[in-house]
Amino acid sequence: MPQTVQLSVRALVENVYRSGDIEAGFRSAASLAEGTRTHQQIQKQYGEQDEKEVYVSAEIACEDLLFVIDGRCDGLLQTEEGLTVDEIKSTSGRLPVSMEETYPVHWAQAQCYAYMVAKDRELPGMRIQLTYVQKDLGDSRRFGRTMTFAELERFVRETVARYYPYASMRSRHAARRDASIKELAFPFPSYRAGQRKLAASVYQTIADGRKLFAKAPTGIGKTMSTLYPAVKAVGEGLLQRLFYLTARTTTRAAAEEALALLREGGLHLHAVTITAKEKVCFKDEVRCTGEYCEYAKGYYDRIGEALLDMLGSETGMTRAVIERYARKHRVCPFEFALDAAYAADAVVCDYNYIFDPRVSLKRLFEEQKRQTALLVDEAHNLVDRARDMYSAELRKADFLALQRASRSVRPDVYRAAKAVNDYFIGLRKEIAAGGVETAGGPFQAGGPGAAGASVNRELPEPLIGLLEPLAGAAERQLAAGDADPLLADVYFACQHFLRTAKLYDERFVTYAETERSDVRIKLFCLDPSHLLRQYGKGCRAHILFSATLSPLPYFMDMLGGDEETDYAVSIPSPFSPEQLDVRIEQLSTRYRDRERTMERVALLLRGMAGRHPGNMLVFFPSYAYMNGVYDRFMELGLKQEEQSPAAGRGGMRTIVQRSNMPEEERDAFLTAFDAGNESTLVGFAVMGGIFSEGIDLAGDRLTGVAIVGVGLPQVGLERNILKDYFDRQGKNGFEYAYVFPGMNKVLQAGGRLIRSERDRGTLLLIDDRYAQPQYARLLPPEWRGTH
Repeated sequence: MPQTVQLSVRALVENVYRSGDIEAGFRSAASLAEGTRTHQQIQKQYGEQDEKEVYVSAEIACEDLLFVIDGRCDGLLQTEEGLTVDEIKSTSGRLPVSMEETYPVHWAQAQCYAYMVAKDRELPGMRIQLTYVQKDLGDSRRFGRTMTFAELERFVRETVARYYPYASMRSRHAARRDASIKELAFPFPSYRAGQRKLAASVYQTIADGRKLFAKAPTGIGKTMSTLYPAVKAVGEGLLQRLFYLTARTTTRAAAEEALALLREGGLHLHAVTITAKEKVCFKDEVRCTGEYCEYAKGYYDRIGEALLDMLGSETGMTRAVIERYARKHRVCPFEFALDAAYAADAVVCDYNYIFDPRVSLKRLFEEQKRQTALLVDEAHNLVDRARDMYSAELRKADFLALQRASRSVRPDVYRAAKAVNDYFIGLRKEIAAGGVETAGGPFQAGGPGAAGASVNRELPEPLIGLLEPLAGAAERQLAAGDADPLLADVYFACQHFLRTAKLYDERFVTYAETERSDVRIKLFCLDPSHLLRQYGKGCRAHILFSATLSPLPYFMDMLGGDEETDYAVSIPSPFSPEQLDVRIEQLSTRYRDRERTMERVALLLRGMAGRHPGNMLVFFPSYAYMNGVYDRFMELGLKQEEQSPAAGRGGMRTIVQRSNMPEEERDAFLTAFDAGNESTLVGFAVMGGIFSEGIDLAGDRLTGVAIVGVGLPQVGLERNILKDYFDRQGKNGFEYAYVFPGMNKVLQAGGRLIRSERDRGTLLLIDDRYAQPQYARLLPPEWRGTH
């Protein structure tokens, strides 16, 4: 009995016939809806006897494999030449003018459909038609050919034969993978406390096809507790693949290490890490054209061999491995990683490859979602990340710059950019006069940050009407080879704004702010839960986990959960209370009191460092506050040294986080926390920053943490808009906008301290609000036994 390979027509022909350079990135920026709309416009011209979106399938045997291939052809037309397959392709560039300018991959797709129709209906031959449509202008051009059934059958069999080596490699890999998973043991001698419960919950969730929200404390081994049962589910046939989604490089590395440990235990599984294009690009400038980049030129002529080589030789395809094979085969490392990801069993990548409509993995993914699990690490980060994904903003300055740059060289772009800039000038005048009125009425958010701003619940339809012709004019210029970065940037910004406008509903607002002569307008997503559900829809299971998924009802609400149907589990801390000495100092760190209490905070930190020698991290709600306390901390050290040299700075070192630290400085910051330090080290950092979560300073590398304040976001326009919105929803707007996000940062920062059963440490919480019920109830039980 031959093994069955399920395959779409598009996947087959793209693998075999796609050739040439990587296309310029702007061509893939147009939304899926635009392509669908273009198809529908052509299909409306069909006659009464014509059919559209016709499902077709066929079985083709090749050596030891049986290929089950299917797809939907755009149209089946009754013509004088006979039954005709119509394949519609939209383009933003110029239309092909001759048969020689058409694409082999398009003909291949149409010919596969024609073969399936002819075989099913027992026809002696078929006519094949390609219809190319210019998206903006609506112009179309058709090319046709007629083929006998024998020619179509020969073509399809040759195509499958060319695909066979890749399919055979994957088939052999799958058999070896499943056998290795059946023998795979948990990679540690025993489960930590709570670890078995979490792993069992993950497996049960995958088996039942549900969502799981898991609050599991730091140190329990969440990465392995989620990956191991998910891998087991692959071996049981419940899943074909899993995505391990992260927000940070550090958590990505933890997933790679866990998979490497499983490989040491015998696991044979293809795992690919996707790294951002800007980080892996081999060129000085990220410009994906064949003219500029030798790794983009002829990419599709070499990618098949590159994939066979890497997938046939490697299982753990980290950034370093992908870059090595990319250089060997002279292919773009970023596109190479994406192509490898479609073939992989596990993909480690950022949230946006699933949830962000701008960059999500669309190709082939829809077909595979039903057997895909999403493991969402540090899921507390997804709330604000999702708001960013589904929001869009524009600035007047960009359109003025494009208008000036296009005056004499791009008349269509110039006129369209000038119209948008004029809109912004009018908006600035209206804001200065007291706000923008619409049919829905103005929605003003009070508090700091609201001055010079207008907030409205309506979509700015006049602006949308101006952006569409500008995007069209810019796209035509880019398609013609215009390489101006400003033009591309404005085009992408317009496309994102227009795409976001299609998502706009009662869970959005539009706000505009003036900043000197500039104006910024933003479509602001207030509640991303429904869009997270939409973009994650179809996957078999979602596992959302974090040490600080607290309060759980809030995160289930904001991350698209359903308390009635989804699962939730809360794992208690595996560590004993004696490992952690928690102290609360009731001192106001509110913005209005900071100057008055800053020296007192510095004294408390000096006292803690003096009483508990070792390595200590101090977290603040902002850089400005951190720098102010740091200055006083150092002044106190100088005074102490003057009074008693032995009590001064001699036995203490400090290190301070800077904003936008390059990678080498981040590494140096963490390396300074050495267990063998002879003097006390005090590190100053910000909550919610790169050192407050996702880092592991086990044992004596960190023996004390102080947290100054309760982490509340800075009061401002956006946070006040959120507060007002959730108040109107009948929820506690202040908690949703300020308290829950703030205290989450506190919990993350405090979680750096105790990472294993051997760790000991002191946690100092400086703020009088920690004694108030609204905040105290959000602290973990092990933090509440204060002195």
